[in-house]
Amino acid sequence: MKVNPYLNFDGNAEEAFLFYKSVFGGEFMAHMKMTDAPDSEKLSEDEKNRIMHISLPIGSDTILMASDTPASSGHQWNAGNNNYISLHPTSREEADRLFNGLSAGGTIEMPMEDQFWGDYFGAFTDKFGVMWMVNYNPKY
Repeated sequence: MKVNPYLNFDGNAEEAFLFYKSVFGGEFMAHMKMTDAPDSEKLSEDEKNRIMHISLPIGSDTILMASDTPASSGHQWNAGNNNYISLHPTSREEADRLFNGLSAGGTIEMPMEDQFWGDYFGAFTDKFGVMWMVNYNPKY
């Protein structure tokens, strides 16, 4: 299983990742705007230009990932809630096991579901306030 840091920003994820790219080098693996998501026409103009997902390899086994928080989806950026631990298990069953185990007694943000970008994905805050994402993609 791989574990990657996942950061949230309040509209400046792209600026931050251009900076990180200037330091770490490399190329973005993903660089998607909110307009790439279904129903994006419902977003404000500001939110349409925000980053839905961006990822930059920073080592042989580590990928720095991030997104901007869209307020219209009920997300509110606050200092302290801008970090996730992103787990990448090697099977769908392991993804469910990790999600169900770690989210017990916590608050589910997104249940485990197949997503339009191809991953089986879920997110939650555990009972200790730690934010987690579980991503399974059979291609990786």
